[in-house]
Amino acid sequence: MAMSRPGLHDTVLSVLNPLPRGRILDCPAGEGALVERLVAAGFDVQACDLYDELFRLDSVEIKKGDLSGTLPYASQSFDYITSLDGLEHIDSPPQAFREYRRLLRPNGHLVISVPNIMNVEERLKWLLFGYTSHFKPLSNKFKAQIHYDTAGKNEISVHANPIGYNELRYYLELNGFEIQGVFRDRVKANQWLYFPITVLIRLMGALTPEARRQDRWTRELASDPVLLGGNTLIIHSILKN
Repeated sequence: MAMSRPGLHDTVLSVLNPLPRGRILDCPAGEGALVERLVAAGFDVQACDLYDELFRLDSVEIKKGDLSGTLPYASQSFDYITSLDGLEHIDSPPQAFREYRRLLRPNGHLVISVPNIMNVEERLKWLLFGYTSHFKPLSNKFKAQIHYDTAGKNEISVHANPIGYNELRYYLELNGFEIQGVFRDRVKANQWLYFPITVLIRLMGALTPEARRQDRWTRELASDPVLLGGNTLIIHSILKN
């Protein structure tokens, strides 16, 4: 059985389960943990990954594909796309959003996730150390260890592109998507430690003029899924244009 991430996958299923069943692409599919659950939920699932040899489900077709390029499917092939923990690993996140747009049918649903670099804990780490938990400096020694541990499949472990809510929303809207919901994978047990900082951030937001709050997405950036989120930020959107 493929390794599952309960908090993340449970949240994704809670978004998709109320929707009509249809054809869905999971990319990157990894070992197939989410694919397995989507099949069980009644979806017609296609799987794609840069390292298709890692896929562990015999009952679902897996194709080799790179989100930085063109995936091996015809345009408007899918009603749904799930793309979890992939964008931060690739060279060209903007190309991935163009592929999402190409592959989805009109009013198709996209569910994406990235490491949450904008929660209060990660903001403080960036201030103190200059990097976050998921995007540490990549020294030559560290890169060599990753290369050894992954047998040359560096993309599996290397987080090369920090992408926060701002960038995700920008690329989604640029490609005709409208955000339907923003979610977190879990509530961190230690978030109470950051309560004074959370209060300060939200107080500063409340004191900001309304026009600037709207222009700078102040409410969204101080929302629970973003500011008090766990390790992962999840966004559900629909292709409108």
